[in-house]
Amino acid sequence: MSPTDLAVQEQQASGKAHRVVNDFSIQIATVNGSGSQTANMVLLRSILLMGVPVSGKNMFPSNIAGLPTWYTIRASKHHYLARKKEVDFLVAMNPETAKEDVLTLEPGAAVVYDEALKLNTLRNDLVFYPVPFDALVKPVCPDAKLRRLVRNMIYPGVLAKLLGIDPVLMEKALSKQLGKKAKAVILNAAALKAGFDYAEATFTKQDPFVIETMNETAGKILIEGNAAAAIGCMMAGVTVVAWYPITPSSSLCESLIAYMKKYRVDKETGKATFAIVQAEDEIASLGMVIGASWAGARSMTATAGPGISLMGEFAGLAYYAETPAVIFDVQRVGPSTGLPTRTAQGDLIQAAFLSHGDTKHIMIIPASVEECYTMAQQAFELAEQFQTPIFVMMDLDLGMNNWMSDAFAYPTTPINRGKLLTAEKLKELGDGWGRYKDVDGDGIPYRTVPGDGMPSYFTRGSGHNAKGQYSERPDDYVENMDRLTRKFETARTFVPKPVVQSNPQAKIGFIGYGTSHFATEESRDQLREETKVETSYFRLRAYPFTAELAAFVDAHERVYVIEQNRDAQLLQLMKLELTPDRQKKLRSVLHYNGLPIDARSITDDVLAQEGFEVAKKTAVRVSAGTAGGE
Repeated sequence: MSPTDLAVQEQQASGKAHRVVNDFSIQIATVNGSGSQTANMVLLRSILLMGVPVSGKNMFPSNIAGLPTWYTIRASKHHYLARKKEVDFLVAMNPETAKEDVLTLEPGAAVVYDEALKLNTLRNDLVFYPVPFDALVKPVCPDAKLRRLVRNMIYPGVLAKLLGIDPVLMEKALSKQLGKKAKAVILNAAALKAGFDYAEATFTKQDPFVIETMNETAGKILIEGNAAAAIGCMMAGVTVVAWYPITPSSSLCESLIAYMKKYRVDKETGKATFAIVQAEDEIASLGMVIGASWAGARSMTATAGPGISLMGEFAGLAYYAETPAVIFDVQRVGPSTGLPTRTAQGDLIQAAFLSHGDTKHIMIIPASVEECYTMAQQAFELAEQFQTPIFVMMDLDLGMNNWMSDAFAYPTTPINRGKLLTAEKLKELGDGWGRYKDVDGDGIPYRTVPGDGMPSYFTRGSGHNAKGQYSERPDDYVENMDRLTRKFETARTFVPKPVVQSNPQAKIGFIGYGTSHFATEESRDQLREETKVETSYFRLRAYPFTAELAAFVDAHERVYVIEQNRDAQLLQLMKLELTPDRQKKLRSVLHYNGLPIDARSITDDVLAQEGFEVAKKTAVRVSAGTAGGE
């Protein structure tokens, strides 16, 4: 017997385990379509109401109901929001995965499980709490058809007792989750109480995990990135949305529909001041967006990698004809259909150069739900300022999961439509105006929209000169392409700047982006505390790159680029611009199994590359047969 096993048994016998307060993860293993999402959200929100920083991540199957799903809740007094690789407290409700879920736990973890599964026979180094869910739900819910859904509300009640969550706050969270559904609230509240009462009467607490009241979440909200982006689009003044449903972007447009119906309907006439169209496919959706933008509307679409693939031809049209468009890419695992409900950052190179020929697109990359909100607004500003498609590069982890955030600030700056030709400017230019003429030296011409009283022009995706006239002259083509390059260079000073945390003691620099940010920050703390390795950090927020990138690389001996894709796509984009001496400093930390990146994976990878001996790799945390191992 190992010392660890012996220690766990002694803790179980004495009930005096070392307390772990507000710093652990809970994984709930259920089946898709069983109603567990409501129970999980009640648990998540209850911890938030206790004042403890919290995050929730859903790992669900891409096809039919009845398949395994895992929901992970992380409570962190240190404000860590990334997925924790280790599972500390397991709720095992799915017979199909229960055995493997238990076998992959670290010694000392706790397990609440359906008593009929008899999981306590599998190991002797864990703390087990068997619960007779079927027996508890019968008196609560006489309707046999509803029991399957209400049954899951028992485990939050059990956890409330075991972890020390205030049951009053749990009922408050339940009311928040179910809203005005009074009968559902009463039924589920009874299930919560049944779970709490059973745990109180039956269990002596033997695990170390505890939630205690903090004051770290005042004014915080829980929101998905897709919903945050939708609010940002509405605040930006979007009036035309064309989309085709695809996981994981669908909820962005679905949320936007709900918000627009509530806030963008004329109170006097009752008519909508917007148009949202579900197109026949992604190709048509971007075509509609380009047409609406050409006519002067602020327009957008949202999709994922397969949709981006289909949009190539229209993306090239918008780039070459210089028509604004905002495209949200909520990235998932590819290639092809890939893993539709798993997260990745694998579309960067595709989006940067989408279309045939010489094309470069502007990308902005939010890392948080707050940035989903603010960068949605920036996207429309940049699209009209540069008269070009803007790609907002989110991912499934950010778009579909619940994140804690400060409340969003109401926008205070006026909308900027970019270089729209006015009568005064036309008079100033005289015969010098041409739709594609660079009069200011920044590569950005003046545009007009139908009906504004300004000169009209032919919009074409074929060769054209500065006046918009058809031309196949080599000099016209070269002049046009060089101007588009100047415009792209101008964008470097207007796209969101990186967030740089310089450390004068650090020889090592980290470059991260998107949701990798949260694991990266935690990894920096692990490296400092465990091995005294100091790092600097550069959080990239846009492409084209700004001048700060080269300066950051120059300031460090080695720079680790942290990405959630196989082919180091951001690093490859950097190599296209950095000098050979700077390229030599770049190294990759890659994570591409479809699960949200965690800090321990980054830390172990960096230590291995730095020559440290890494004791061991953490065991697989999710059933390898169904959700992908590590």
